[in-house]
Order: sequence, then C-alpha cells, then structure tokens
Amino acid sequence: MMKTFTPENILFFGSIMLLLGLLAGKMSSRVGVPSLLLFLVVGMVMGVGGFGFGLRRPDTAQFIGMMALCVILFSGGADTRFSEIKPVIGRGVVLATFGVLGTALLTGLFVWGAGKFFGFDLGLPESLLLASVMSSTDSAAVFSLLRSKGLNLRENLRPTLELESGSNDPMAYILTVVLLKYIEGGADAAHAVGLFAAQMSLGAAFGVCLGYAAVWFVNRMSFVNVSLYSVMVVACVFFIFSTTDLFGGNGYLAVYLAGLIFGNSRVAQRKNTARFFDGFAWLWQIVMFLTLGLLANPRDLLPVASFGLVVGAFMILAARPISVFLCLLPFRKNSRGGLCYISWVGLRGAAPIIFATYPMVAGISYAKLIFNTVFFISIMSLVIQGMTVVWAARRLGVGSVDVPKPSNFGVELPDEIKSAMSEIDVTMSLLAGGSRLMDLSLPSKTLVIMVRRGDDFFVPKGGTILKSGDKLLVISDDADELRAACERLGVSHFSIERN
Repeated sequence: MMKTFTPENILFFGSIMLLLGLLAGKMSSRVGVPSLLLFLVVGMVMGVGGFGFGLRRPDTAQFIGMMALCVILFSGGADTRFSEIKPVIGRGVVLATFGVLGTALLTGLFVWGAGKFFGFDLGLPESLLLASVMSSTDSAAVFSLLRSKGLNLRENLRPTLELESGSNDPMAYILTVVLLKYIEGGADAAHAVGLFAAQMSLGAAFGVCLGYAAVWFVNRMSFVNVSLYSVMVVACVFFIFSTTDLFGGNGYLAVYLAGLIFGNSRVAQRKNTARFFDGFAWLWQIVMFLTLGLLANPRDLLPVASFGLVVGAFMILAARPISVFLCLLPFRKNSRGGLCYISWVGLRGAAPIIFATYPMVAGISYAKLIFNTVFFISIMSLVIQGMTVVWAARRLGVGSVDVPKPSNFGVELPDEIKSAMSEIDVTMSLLAGGSRLMDLSLPSKTLVIMVRRGDDFFVPKGGTILKSGDKLLVISDDADELRAACERLGVSHFSIERN
C-alpha cells in the first residue's frame, strides 16, 4: 500500500477513518461496546501496528486533543443546567480537586512498589507522574456514555459525575506539569501551590467573565445567515481557552465554565447553535480518539499489559473508591450504592492519554512507558467500566434506562416563544368522554395544532373525530397545567418541551 503522504492522501485516509469510526459507532450500540473505544481501535488498526499510517509526533496529537477537549468541555457545559449542578456543586468541586489528588497519591505509591516487581525501576517522582497523568476522569467518555445510554440516575448522580469530569482536568494537568518540572529539576512545593492557585482562580475568573462576554457579543451581532452564529461561538471557545492560558489560567476549566454560562443564558439562535455543537463535539471526539489510536503501537502495549492490568485494577477497585468515599464523607447525601456508582464511573479515556503525551514531548526518562501504561489502562477502563455503566446503575439500585421516544412531528419551538409544546398519544381511555377534539378536557390557552394519523398530517377542527393511535401536537402557555391535564385524562405517553 502506498504510504507517501500528500494532501490528497491525507484527505483520503482521513475520510476512510471517519467513515470506519462512524460505522464502528453504529455497531457499538448493538454489541454494547462504548463507541469511543471502537474509534480508538480503528485508529490503532490504521496506525503503526496495522496498516502503517501511524502518527509519530506526540505534539501533533497533543494539539488535536487540546482543540477537541475545548469543544467537548464547552458543549458538555452548555448542555448542563444550573438547576442540576447547584445541589451538587460542593461534591463536584471536592471530587475534582481532592478526589483527583487522592487518586494520584494512592496510585502513585502503588505504582512505585509494583513497578519494581514487574522490572520497571520507576522512582517515586516518575511513579507519581504516571498516576497523575491518569488521575482525572475523562469528560468525553463520561458525557458520551451517560447521555447516550438513556440512563435515568437518582441521587443527582449524573450532574455530580458530569461536573466532576468537566472540571477535574485542571488538577491532573497541574500535577502533571509540576511533577515534570520537578523531574527536570525546576519545581518545588511553593511553585506547585502557586501554579495551582493561578490555574484554578484565573481559569474560573476568565471562564465566567469571558463566558458572559461571549453571550453579550453573540446577542449583539446580526447575521443574515444564522449558521454564522455557530461559527462565531466556535471562535469564542478557542479565544477563551487561549486567552486564559496566555494569562496563566487553566483553559480547560475556563471553557467548561463558559459553556455553563452560555448554555444557561438567553442567546440568539441558541437551539441552532446547540444542534451544531452536538454534531461538532461528536466530530472532535471521533477525530481525537482516532488520532490517539494512530499514536499508539499495539506491539508496545504487550510488554506493559500485566503491569497495566494490576495498576488499572488497583485504581478502579481501591484508589478511586477510597478517594470518593473520603471526599464525600462530609456531605452524607448519597447512599452507599450512590457512592459505589460514583466510584465505578471514574472512566479514563482521551484526557489521560493526551496528558501522557506531555512527558513524551518533554523527553524525560520512562516517557514511553508512562504513555503505553496509561493508554493500556484507558482501554481497560473503557472496556470494563464503560461497558457496565448501565449494569452497575441497575445492580446498585441507583438508576434505570429510559429509551428516548422519537418525535412524531419534528417541530421545535423558537427561543422567542415562551410556551410549552407536547406530543400526546391518543388512546381509548382518552376518548372515553367523546371522540371529537372538542370533547377533550384541555386547559385554557391550549391548542391542538396538528394531528398525525399514520403517515398523514392534518390541522384539526373542534369537530374532528379522533381515533386511537393518533398523535396530537399541542401548544400551551402553561406547561404545569398541561401536564396535570394529561395525567388527569390518563395519558400515559406524552412529552413536554418547555422554553
């Protein structure tokens, strides 16, 4: 096979990899394997250990991963409601800081001892560096798995896990950078404390301020082509990250907080932008995992397999649970099952692999060992933990699966209309009081604007005869009253979209 890389060849192989990634993602729902894992495998198959089109520059993968994490974190923040994270903000922040620190410390000490047993003469600093690189949970994996599986979690577990994964990268990044500088002979305790304070405080300040600035800016722009609003938001995301980093703050924290601000504010073309970012974030997830797969050589993973299995098992079964239970001990708001679930969904994925490229770029000893071990453990986490997020929720009694019901009409309310829209299934019990539309006891200021009967759509009148199996598109000024009316009429299948 020709391996001369020209712009045309890069586009060709890039498109092939994207198509294979999409097919793998389609297949993942059938076999129960996380799609992100299959993207990683596709990259490895196309890479050095497979067809030979590997990526040999870790700095390039690091740059691609940085851009991808910016988009993923912003999109994840924009999809999170303030009302969801407000009750769990204390838990999330503690897990994102002290939880990461505890996991890194416990795992690092274990790696230091276990490394000698497996013939890897890692010093304590190098052991702590390996542990720090993979100490944070992966936002891409957590957001993707929790939202794609239709999980309905109790005890505010989903916002807790998403807040933790969206805000814990700064701590892992700080630990990684400080330990790298220490190994290179240029860091001490005072430097570590100062770096942490600057990264967290400036990251939070820039994220909030620039997030509100982005909202203000978007709302004051006027584009004839509404698609340009999404382009402008993308520019704002990268501007927020780079500006925060320029002044010494943590850009990942900044873009996540900016996403929270943006998603909870009234913004022009918010729904169009949200729809764009949903697909855009998926594209960057695929590109990021494919790129990281290209960077790895499967043959290099075999020598660290047994070491990685032991370290990964310790992190999953000991270090992460101990850190979670200790961090959440003061809150006492989660059951034992909830705490076990938080411990179990400590997914590793792209973020640890990206951080593992920092030692390679720095050129320190054992950098390749650190990368391969982290890569192996990330695959292990996606396989073991990623494939069991639903099973664990059911087993621990903290959640169930709600299969999303597809829309019958494909209609959305514009942001400017502050009303509620509902789709109602007509049943025989609903028609007990009469089969005409006017016989339905619906709230005032409520209109049935369309009926779907089979594949036919029509606008009804008061005398329209309804049949069991019809679908009604209803709009109302009072969502709570509409919900109460549906429950009073015995409607078991209805959904309400509220602006």
